[in-house]
Amino acid sequence: MLVSATPLAGSSSYWAQGGVAAALAADDAPERHLRDTVVAGRGAVRESAARVLCNEAPGIVRDLAALGVRFDADRWGRLALGLEGGHSARRVVHAGGSATGRRVTRQLSALVAEHPSIDVQEGRRCVGIAVLDGRCAGILLDDGRRVAAAAVVLATGGAAALWARTTNPAGATGGGLLLAHAAGAALADLELVQFHPTAVAAPNGVDGFLITEAIRGEGALLLDASGERFVDELAPRDEVARAIQELMTGTGATSVALDMREVDPALFPNVVGALRQAGIDPGRELVPVAPAAHYMMGGIATDLDGRSTVRSLYAVGECACTGLHGANRLASNSLSECFVFGARAARAALAEPAVGADGLGGAEGPRRPPPLTAASRRALWEHAGIERDRDGLWSLRDDPHPLVRLIADAALARTESRGAHRRRDFPDLDPAFEGLHVMMEPSGRPAFDRWV
Repeated sequence: MLVSATPLAGSSSYWAQGGVAAALAADDAPERHLRDTVVAGRGAVRESAARVLCNEAPGIVRDLAALGVRFDADRWGRLALGLEGGHSARRVVHAGGSATGRRVTRQLSALVAEHPSIDVQEGRRCVGIAVLDGRCAGILLDDGRRVAAAAVVLATGGAAALWARTTNPAGATGGGLLLAHAAGAALADLELVQFHPTAVAAPNGVDGFLITEAIRGEGALLLDASGERFVDELAPRDEVARAIQELMTGTGATSVALDMREVDPALFPNVVGALRQAGIDPGRELVPVAPAAHYMMGGIATDLDGRSTVRSLYAVGECACTGLHGANRLASNSLSECFVFGARAARAALAEPAVGADGLGGAEGPRRPPPLTAASRRALWEHAGIERDRDGLWSLRDDPHPLVRLIADAALARTESRGAHRRRDFPDLDPAFEGLHVMMEPSGRPAFDRWV
């Protein structure tokens, strides 16, 4: 059974402009991809997870092509590989330019909908995880049904829409994380959220619209008010976002300029089309951009097969935390992660012993969190944005939303600056935190763990 609150093509992955990162070029190799991932992750990458991703991603691209996903190719029929921030080689496979998520999601959704062995429940919501004798035994649906299952795999996306300024659809508020946490699963690295450097900053219907860094890979420049470059456009995202934020803070500006005028608009038709629809012609004028909350590196703590700390409960994609991304995600590793660890979790889940429906009726009912308010989103942006400090984070511990409180506790525990986590009161990287992950257990305070 596949339960989806929205139509299958309405997931966050549908909006992914980046591609699938995989070492496919003749002059590239998984070890080189691994090095780039580790460097971008700022000393917090779980190397075993990164090695799995880099070794298995090329096979995933071939699998997707065999399933009918048409990736962009050059005039000789070879895969067109893009260059994005933090990568030392062209290794990002796109479909439809910056419409990769749309193309992949549409194709796989069609296959799932037609499959006779998959019961698709669109418009239904999972409101609770049934746990019996310490094991996940099924789910509770919003229509009152209780569905027994040998295994449950959460693929519910991230939580970056908790922040007031975000590139994410409105539903990306960490619902899967709260379901897992209520069921007894540990969460990890909640303080590590990536702020994308180039989200449109304009009150004309496209505010927060993501402009993929693949456009910077094709030559777009970031300019200050005097038209001068001020940052390496292809540095890892934490560096670029921080440089933009510092420039804005120092000058009082609300945005910087992205110069796309030398980029072929045919390479990125959906980005160019959206901008033109909003009255911005990127071929003739500069695009105002500023950072926005984009991607959660943290999530439900899992092993390399997607297992959470609750038996038979799995998590994959942005709701999971394998430690792969460390403190700063390397561009386009996210879609690769979905497919690599999704496949591994599927194989592991299929090996779980069957569970009977007997007794499932006695499983604990759902505990609905309070609704997310605009005040909580503003508070999170102000106190747990690109820069944080103890006083601001401490104030979030009284927020009515449980995930906001968990994020604050995790950020308070990491008394250093590393990657996307920047503390004004602890501005330096602390070697003592190297390789450590902040764990949030359901009934305890934050604790540090070192994963292998």
